[in-house]
Amino acid sequence: MSQLEFEKPVLELEAKIAELRKVSSDDSLNIADEISRMQNKIDRLLAQIYGKLTPQQKVQVARHQERPHFKDYIAGFIEDFTPLAGDRNFGEDYALPGGMGRFRGRSCVILGHEKGSDTESRIRHNFGMARPEGYRKAQRLMRMA
Repeated sequence: MSQLEFEKPVLELEAKIAELRKVSSDDSLNIADEISRMQNKIDRLLAQIYGKLTPQQKVQVARHQERPHFKDYIAGFIEDFTPLAGDRNFGEDYALPGGMGRFRGRSCVILGHEKGSDTESRIRHNFGMARPEGYRKAQRLMRMA
């Protein structure tokens, strides 16, 4: 896992929790209170760190390689997803995927932004830069919704 510089204190605490869990499983010691206390500290630290990010740090988070992609959100939240392609005028823009599906049982139209995860997919998705046909497709799907 690649880490950002400002996340190091959190990752150190998470490593300590992993060590405590390992010790706990080896010796059958009950150290759940200590783990709970450290987890609460991690939660407070995360809120503090991410509440005070500089503009440069926000860009680092937005461009992080392990950030979820459109397909991850679809797989995690949307049932019966049917992708819809093209603007019905020129062609398909892979930087703006969309389609229909169900979220918590309700029918919906889903639009997303995709820049790709490796060189080949980034080229296919035009590095996340939408073209006019992508915006026309987005308008079409929004009217459909």
